[in-house]
Amino acid sequence: MNKFNISIAIIFIVKLIFIGLAGFAVYVKHKQPINNNLLNELNFWKDRFEFIFIVLMSFLLIYLFQPRVNRLYMIGEETKFLIYLFGVILLVSAKWDLFFKESPLLIDIQQSVR
Repeated sequence: MNKFNISIAIIFIVKLIFIGLAGFAVYVKHKQPINNNLLNELNFWKDRFEFIFIVLMSFLLIYLFQPRVNRLYMIGEETKFLIYLFGVILLVSAKWDLFFKESPLLIDIQQSVR
């Protein structure tokens, strides 16, 4: 196994841990809503693993799409899936309220619809 495949495997493992923590946090929130300590701990680690995933994927994108070296032949099905997940995670975790609450264009559209 070369370094590239090892890095892809590590990124997958980090992503699986993140998904597991997120799922368990949802489970705890619905089954034991008064257990705030466990929920806070789960959210703490979930946020850390999300950050690690974003950093690792950023490094992977920089490595693959470096302008001086053509590494597009290295993009396999696993890498395509990781790039897809990276895009989904960025869209889901984006701070959409900043755009929707403060956009003057949206405020004008909302006022004209009323």
